[in-house]
Amino acid sequence: MTPLNRSRRWFLRDCGVGLGAIAATQMMADPSMAKSTADPLAVRAPHFPAKVKNVIFLFMAGAPSHLELFDYKPQLAKFDGTLPPAELLEGYRAAFIDPNSKLLGPKFKFARHGQCGAEISEILPHTAKIADDLTIVKSMTTDAFNHAPAQIMMNTGSQLFGKPSLGSWTLYGLGSESKDLPGFVVFSSGSKGPSGGNSNWGSGFLPTVYSGVQLRSVGDPVLYLSNPPGVDSRAQRDALDAITQLNEQHLSVTGDPEIATRINSFEMAYRMQASAPELMDIRSETQKTLDLYGADPDKPSFAKNCLLARRLVERGVRFVQLFHEAWDQHGNLVGGLKTNCRDTDQACAALVQDLKRRGMLDETLVIWGGEFGRTPMVQGGGNDGRDHHPNAFTMWMAGGGMRPGATLGESDDFGFNVTRDRVHVRDLHATILNQLGFDHTRLSVKFQGLDQRLTGVEPARVVREILA
Repeated sequence: MTPLNRSRRWFLRDCGVGLGAIAATQMMADPSMAKSTADPLAVRAPHFPAKVKNVIFLFMAGAPSHLELFDYKPQLAKFDGTLPPAELLEGYRAAFIDPNSKLLGPKFKFARHGQCGAEISEILPHTAKIADDLTIVKSMTTDAFNHAPAQIMMNTGSQLFGKPSLGSWTLYGLGSESKDLPGFVVFSSGSKGPSGGNSNWGSGFLPTVYSGVQLRSVGDPVLYLSNPPGVDSRAQRDALDAITQLNEQHLSVTGDPEIATRINSFEMAYRMQASAPELMDIRSETQKTLDLYGADPDKPSFAKNCLLARRLVERGVRFVQLFHEAWDQHGNLVGGLKTNCRDTDQACAALVQDLKRRGMLDETLVIWGGEFGRTPMVQGGGNDGRDHHPNAFTMWMAGGGMRPGATLGESDDFGFNVTRDRVHVRDLHATILNQLGFDHTRLSVKFQGLDQRLTGVEPARVVREILA
């Protein structure tokens, strides 16, 4: 194998842009959305006019404590160090701790911010400044209480491996407006990658052209992006043209739509060799913008990833997801939360502010949250940890047709169970798809004899209370 072909093969494999894809027309359940096998990423119209064109999902992997960040509980502070009420724990299953562990009061002060009066923790000073732009949901709930299944559920609607992710469904339904970059891009920061791994952004049974493409924020954005020594752009183009001619000949004989998808994938990879380095060079941003995010062009960081997310949606990328796996505070709750907020708070707020000042927030939906919440009971020595908790947690959204300055839902006095306006993960997905122009019951694919969809077969509703 020549150096050129070896570089091309490995680059395309790491890009994940469809070397093994089958055409979407083989699996389409909705004939109105059928498309040419030659361009599986062609822009398509949704079921009804969309409120939003792009999504940026700031995924705080590991599960932030809602009790320290957004859901202040004076009663929890009052009963700190006492045993929880017996009726509260009836039928409850904890991930690791004894449910009869003592209650742990909130570790930080809260204050009301903005005209909306949203209660936000002192360790989120930048988020507090954009309170009037946020839609806060304090009544989230999920079915899973361990990281990998809960992350996969938040991203695919199921605890089981092998289902398409939210980003893949979005790209499958709408196509991509970017011809030089993948339509679904993923970044990862924090102490490690997400527990659910690549399944969080995989395409499942959809064609692999709809998978998320993970980019690196330093060096080559994708491994093997640069040509090997001795290979210039002219030789690269000549080789690709020859491969394309052979593939087109094979396609004309067999009609195999996988070949058409492969042609598309090779062309995308070639264009990325020019577009990706330009995208990643944030030195072209003003110093004011770099300071707003707290991003250093020469260092990888969550802040840099947030700025890159804005640059990506500017270039027509449909879905961008940032994973920051650092929020699993079974111990060192105070120190860990301070570190995590220092690393993410400024950049999250800056992203919303930057999109707003550029006139992009109305058509971009920003989502912030993790896979579940944390227990009101203590874990670990020193009264400094919380266990996993699926019964109640908080997420926020901004832009994308959401009602700014709104807070939905309540949990009980201890932040243990939702008491009003329950929003399940499936409801969140139905609402996101609604803003993208889709009826979640109709965006489906026939697979293994079933009409598969993101929201599954359990009841799901669009949460219209938070829509503008």
